[in-house]
Amino acid sequence: MMADQKKMVTEITAMDTDFAKWYTDVVKKAELVDYSSVKGCMVIRPYGYAIWENIQKDLDARFKELGHENVYMPMFIPESLLQKEKDHVEGFAPEVAWVTQGGANKLTERLCVRPTSETLFCEHYKNIIHSYRDLPKLYNQWCNVVRWEKTTRPFLRTSEFLWQEGHTMHETEEEAREETLRMLKCYTDFYRETLAIPAVTGRKTEKEKFAGALETYTVEPMMHNGVALQGGTSHYFGDGFARAFDITYVDRSNKLQYPFQTSWGVSTRMIGAIIMTHGDDNGLVLPPKVAPIQVAVIPIAMHKEGVLEKARELCGRLKGLFRVKLDDSDNSPGWKFSEYEMKGVPVRLEIGPKDIEQNQCVLVRRDNREKNFVSLDNLEQEITRVLEAVHQGLYERALANLEGKTYTARDHEEFLDIAENKPGFIRAMWCGDEACETRLKEETGGVKSRCIPFDGEPVSDVCACCGKPAKHLVVWGKQY
Repeated sequence: MMADQKKMVTEITAMDTDFAKWYTDVVKKAELVDYSSVKGCMVIRPYGYAIWENIQKDLDARFKELGHENVYMPMFIPESLLQKEKDHVEGFAPEVAWVTQGGANKLTERLCVRPTSETLFCEHYKNIIHSYRDLPKLYNQWCNVVRWEKTTRPFLRTSEFLWQEGHTMHETEEEAREETLRMLKCYTDFYRETLAIPAVTGRKTEKEKFAGALETYTVEPMMHNGVALQGGTSHYFGDGFARAFDITYVDRSNKLQYPFQTSWGVSTRMIGAIIMTHGDDNGLVLPPKVAPIQVAVIPIAMHKEGVLEKARELCGRLKGLFRVKLDDSDNSPGWKFSEYEMKGVPVRLEIGPKDIEQNQCVLVRRDNREKNFVSLDNLEQEITRVLEAVHQGLYERALANLEGKTYTARDHEEFLDIAENKPGFIRAMWCGDEACETRLKEETGGVKSRCIPFDGEPVSDVCACCGKPAKHLVVWGKQY
């Protein structure tokens, strides 16, 4: 049966009224982050960090299954090291934070606080790669990075954030290209299977690719309001960095060669994606696989004999299978319902005197607030089924939003009309000229190329900007 659909949490701004304010309200009231005294930096509170830990655990297992090993590189990069790859340093120059003094002494060389670690990995690889027997090197690190952002918002853009960055070296171009796409698929699968988020995937244009890369591939989920979020990227570098850092190895014919390189990464921005893809006017709606609490147990009429004991017994049964929390505080049941609704807990379990008499409890789904009476005899099986149903329901709703807000533009006029009146993605043809890319962004107030999608069936023969013969179908959209 369906519960009353009234708004349970009144302190959160309605997303249709002010989406940005709604996002900030959810982040703060669900106790995900707090602001710090350092501009652009956030305090990730325990509930927010627990989501990140669950993300990290899942992804780390996927990486290791594919043969990757975790390492850790220094936080600081000497300026001379950063300067070794020209395109790379130019791409990051506006965002770099510099250390110029250590203690009372001015440093003889500035140290960059890492915005990414390609140069550090290359320096290390030069020392450890000598023969084809040393390849491939499949490394990953979990760390923080600093990029001095002008405009910040929790999880989406912060001056310091947490992420993972994979860096691999390979014997052949073919092997490195395979790795680049393999890791893109790893991210795409993770978004679908764990976060219940569908995404458009494809290759970035030359203008939008990563600094120093030959090719950049991207995962582009759509948020509830039709705005894109770059959800993860995978880069193919060729042997450019290897040449810049003089990384060579002796191949199977006893000749010196340069190895081929990739890098790939996702960050705490994924938490922002979860909030803005699945959340509603009552707060968070968390995918079960990353929810810190999967089941909240709420005793009803807790003061009555046997209720609290039964609730504790149920928690004991469930703890080996699910992440469970018993709320035995003296707050009212209504307050508890609202609290766990706001925090996005996938399943709420209510048990009171009448339920105990009938050997049942009430299960409430967070995604659609459906209530059902469930026998205590098969509680574990029913919770498992409901959690799977919540995941599937979230994915289907997000997919419907993505498909419903993806439009096709066949010419310039249609492109501008959609950009102004229909928030979402635009599928339109492009001639390949960067000038057209820039013009469309300027004319529309920020609609950018998201990617050249893999499923790129042409929608016309001409560029949606200049009318010249088209080379690529591109997915366009505004981004966070």
